Amino acid sequence: METNYVTILDFTTGWVNIIHLTPEEIQESEKYEDFETFLSTLEEKYGFKLSNCQWMVSEELHIARYENGEEVQTEDI
Repeated sequence: METNYVTILDFTTGWVNIIHLTPEEIQESEKYEDFETFLSTLEEKYGFKLSNCQWMVSEELHIARYENGEEVQTEDI
């Protein structure tokens, strides 16, 4: 799986941050044994603190939004 997107759930702000990594960032991430260590280098650039977040990576981005138990919007990026 190619790591193209990082989705960050920020507990302190309630924000969901989705980062589409640049080709340079992907290349830089491969230099790290631990992806979380690489993510720590992006905290200031993207305005998050790993100590207050959970994160996941994905190759593609699929977004679904629900209201009252029904899907109201989907998007594949």
